[in-house]
Amino acid sequence: MIRYFTLEDINRIYELGDYFGESFRKTNNLAKIYNDLYTKILVYEKDNKVVGFLMYTELTETVDIIDIIVDEKYRHQNIASCLIDYLISGLPHTVKLMTLEVRVSNTPAINLYSKFGFEIVNIRKNYYINEDAYLMGRRF
Repeated sequence: MIRYFTLEDINRIYELGDYFGESFRKTNNLAKIYNDLYTKILVYEKDNKVVGFLMYTELTETVDIIDIIVDEKYRHQNIASCLIDYLISGLPHTVKLMTLEVRVSNTPAINLYSKFGFEIVNIRKNYYINEDAYLMGRRF
């Protein structure tokens, strides 16, 4: 089941965010995000447990995927695909562009985004510590 996160999900989202490293907790105040008008988090719940999430910002004409992560035990079950599909299918008609950054070495994620029509637009040098990122985008 996919739904928007609740305050009860915060600890689990932080646990999943730890896959990104310590920076996730330091840079994301989830209690504040809960009341944010622009930043939203979709969670994927399976077996009564949040096993993945997708964080994004939505403005009038653009959406930026900030983070997407799936618990390692639940990977390769199309959960990330379902989250992206859910996001895209629910976009307001005003959205014209969706963007994201991804490590140049993250081939599985690049393949996933390409499946949804994202294309490499640019390279962001040293976007991650000692690694470049692709800026990928999709127009609507």
